[in-house]
Amino acid sequence: MMNKPLKIAVIGGGSSYTPELVEGLINRYDEMPIRELWLVDIPEGKEKLEIVGALAKRMVEKAGLPIRVELTLDRRQAIAGADFVTTQMRVGLLKARRKDEYLPIAHGVIGQETTGPGGMFKALRTIPVILDICRDIEELAPSAWLLNFTNPAGMVTEAVNKYSKVKTIGLCNSPINFQKYLAKIYDVDEKQTLPEFVGINHLHWVTAAYVNGEDKLSELIAGNKDYVAANVTALDWDQQFLQALGAIPTYYLKYFYMTDVMYEDMLTLVGKNETRADVVSRVEKELFELYRNIELNEKPEQLQQRGGAYYSEAAVNLMHSLYTDKRDIQTLNVQNNGTLDFLPENASIEVNCVVTAQGAMPLRPQHIPESITGLIKAVKTYESLAIQAAVTGDHATALLAMVHHPLVPSVSIAQRLLKDMMEANKEYLPLFHNG
Repeated sequence: MMNKPLKIAVIGGGSSYTPELVEGLINRYDEMPIRELWLVDIPEGKEKLEIVGALAKRMVEKAGLPIRVELTLDRRQAIAGADFVTTQMRVGLLKARRKDEYLPIAHGVIGQETTGPGGMFKALRTIPVILDICRDIEELAPSAWLLNFTNPAGMVTEAVNKYSKVKTIGLCNSPINFQKYLAKIYDVDEKQTLPEFVGINHLHWVTAAYVNGEDKLSELIAGNKDYVAANVTALDWDQQFLQALGAIPTYYLKYFYMTDVMYEDMLTLVGKNETRADVVSRVEKELFELYRNIELNEKPEQLQQRGGAYYSEAAVNLMHSLYTDKRDIQTLNVQNNGTLDFLPENASIEVNCVVTAQGAMPLRPQHIPESITGLIKAVKTYESLAIQAAVTGDHATALLAMVHHPLVPSVSIAQRLLKDMMEANKEYLPLFHNG
């Protein structure tokens, strides 16, 4: 593919994240010449697409690059002949995310975008749409790479691998954020750091943290340096627990290891209409007001508040490495294929990979603490069942998935939650309601 001018299609092009992606593509243009950038969205997102698209065109013009930016509601036109298709979509928009957060709380269960019942319903809404997009890719751009940022990224990647022929890799900004954190606290270049990740999307642990070839994990744990993201409440880990664990958990693991505290915190946020969906809704309104300004021709600083820091850097790094056969190490969501021997071959995992022109080759972790394998297996069982339910529209499988999530305490609660959330998401779950 090297030296071939590229066509990139962005599904969900009207997203507030798009300017960051455009900035990343502009910065890498000399090594990765893009001929066409297609931003595609659904009719409900037309206004946002036009606002973001106009900003993208101004950014490209300011950079003086010959990139053609096209805006369309015709997904097939955008996909046809594409080299890369990226997905950053939200089926049901933020209104559906708000339900994912609020409804579980009413049943005494954590409500979150990718974790627990909220994450399950995001998967049920999203997976059929992604697989429909894959059918277009198979027909119109069979050699394209699908780079998926749509949450729950690991489950979406697994569904694509199981039910389509499309070449896909899932991405999350969590690993790149940790790498930047590691470089910052040791005051070194990122290239001098190499954290090792073990797990699945939003359920991974750092099991080694190399800085200039020396593992600093024990030092980090002893220092109890808290690591959080914009969309997860800052809470200190118990140092004794971390030392026993021998690994640094991703901040999403606070929902599992500190369930009571996180639930009470979320209950407070629900009472104040301050959940992440509420906050993001306000941030997005402010961003789009900024984007409307015809004088604006660069990514605004306020985009950092959106919670997807370094998303475009991760996406563009992956695209660049596939395009140039770079063979560098990135942390990605890929098919297991025996890498983690306690999970199924076709499970999606999140580990360090060597990125080549042929794809991302997962690296077997040096060390996997026994204490983390049980939780990974339990959540993977839930994920596998939820994916199956999303594809078949089978209520019994959906109930099994809900029951098997570690954050759902009983069958009766799962049944009530499933009923309420099915009804609340009715318009986005045709397989369940029309099957």
